[in-house]
Amino acid sequence: MKLLKLVPDSTNIHFLKWRVPFYVVSMILIAASWGLVLTRGLNYGIDFAGGQEIRVTFTRSAEAPIAQLREEVEALGYGDPVIQRFGDPNSVSIRVPLPDSAANDNSAAQRMSNEIVAKLQQTHPDTRIDGKDTVSGKVSGEFRQKAFYALLAAMLAIAIYIWVRFEWQFGVGALFALFHDVSLTLGMFALFQLEFSLQIVAAILALIGYSLNDTIVVYDRIREDLKKFRKMPLPELLDLSVNETLARTVMTSASLLIALIPLLFFGPESLFGLTAAIVLGIFVGTYSSIYMAAPILIWLGVSSDSFVATETNADRQDRVARERG
Repeated sequence: MKLLKLVPDSTNIHFLKWRVPFYVVSMILIAASWGLVLTRGLNYGIDFAGGQEIRVTFTRSAEAPIAQLREEVEALGYGDPVIQRFGDPNSVSIRVPLPDSAANDNSAAQRMSNEIVAKLQQTHPDTRIDGKDTVSGKVSGEFRQKAFYALLAAMLAIAIYIWVRFEWQFGVGALFALFHDVSLTLGMFALFQLEFSLQIVAAILALIGYSLNDTIVVYDRIREDLKKFRKMPLPELLDLSVNETLARTVMTSASLLIALIPLLFFGPESLFGLTAAIVLGIFVGTYSSIYMAAPILIWLGVSSDSFVATETNADRQDRVARERG
C-alpha cells in the first residue's frame, strides 16, 4: 500500500526569496494587533474582570428562557449580562461583570450573586442553581498580573534555552517568532471581542510550546547544514533546511487541525475561545518558524563559522607541530 504524502520528500521552495515582503506584512500585523489591544481592549472574562457566573437549570422547562432572563438580570442594574446555553437546552450560564465602582469591594460580587439568584427563584420556581463562581475585583487583578508574568517568563525561559543550546542569534529569533505569534493571537481576540479568560492564557502557553517545538526542529536542521555546507550562501542554506523539515511541519500541523477543526465548529461554546486560539496558533506558529525565525538569522549575522569551534593557542601549536613532523 502506497503511503500518503502531503509533501514530497524533496521540495525546493524558495521561501527566503520573499523574506522582506513577508517581514513587512508581519510587522504591520503586529502593529495592528497591538493597536487593537490598546484601543478596543480585551473582552476580559469573569476571571480577569471580576464578577459573577451562575449556572442554572430550569427543571420543568424544555428550553431556558434566555431572552426573558436577559431582561430580568438587566433590570437589576448590573449592566449587560452574557447568557449562554450550558450543556442541555434548559441549562444556561449567566455571567455578569463586576461594575468599575465595585472593583475594590470584595463583597460586591457576592451581593450580585445573592440578588440574581433571589430574582431567578422568585420569577422561575423551577430554578436549580448548579454552581456559582465569584471573583472579586482584587482577585481578578491578581489573575491578570500573574497571567502576564507567566507568559513573559515562558518566553524569556525559551529564549535563554535556545541561546544556550545554539547561539544568541537563535534565541533572539525564537523570541521574536513567539512575540509575533502571541501578538497576532491577542489581536484576534481584540478584533472579534472574544472572551479572554484563564482558558485563553492556557491556550497561548500551548501555542508557545507548539511554535517553539517547530522552531527548534528548523533550527536544529540549520545548525547541521551550517556544519555540512560551509561554502553555501546563507539564504540558500536556510531554504534547504526549511525544505528538509517541511514534511514534518505540515504533517504535525495537519494532524492537530484534524482534531481541532471539528471541535471549533461543533464543540461546546465554552471551549470556542480556547480552540480558536490554538487553531490560529498552529497557523501563525508554522508561518513564524519559516518566515520569522529563519530569515532573521541573516540580519543577526549568523554565518557558516557560527558552529565551528574556535582554535585555541594550544590547538594551533599542536597542529603546527604535527604538520612539521
